[in-house]
Amino acid sequence: MPTFLIRPIEPRDSAAVAAIIRTVMPEFGADGPGFAIHDAEVDDMHASYTRPRSAYFVVERDGLVIGGGGIAPLENGEVDVCELRKMYFLPEARGIGAGAAMMQRCLDAARSVGFKRCYIETLTGMDAAQALYQKHGFKALCEPMGGTGHFGCDRFFIREL
Repeated sequence: MPTFLIRPIEPRDSAAVAAIIRTVMPEFGADGPGFAIHDAEVDDMHASYTRPRSAYFVVERDGLVIGGGGIAPLENGEVDVCELRKMYFLPEARGIGAGAAMMQRCLDAARSVGFKRCYIETLTGMDAAQALYQKHGFKALCEPMGGTGHFGCDRFFIREL
């Protein structure tokens, strides 16, 4: 039985999710220009994911939010493509199956709102994340899709839903 809960983000979770993003991204050198840490949505993830065809979930353990991840339409992309967005976990959420469970929750949400493909941007050094993506059927791309503005990312993946 998992020792964590995955649930939709609530307004009270936004500060915790912002803190997680701002803690985890620098751990991987992703805190300079061109990374998601600077996106305006980071400050209020709940409000940002109330838009159509968007969803964000948190991982909760012992009453504390320890990770999150979501989907939204790919910015400046094809209408049938979503992006897996801002999936980050504190160290205590790693190695307990939360990543695989979150991935499944996000892919199910994407399918339920009509997306046909899911796109991910990441960077060299996020090896565990890339292994998770590949385990879930994502294939590497040679170049980015859409126009996310995350020019700091150098690894791109897509999968059919």
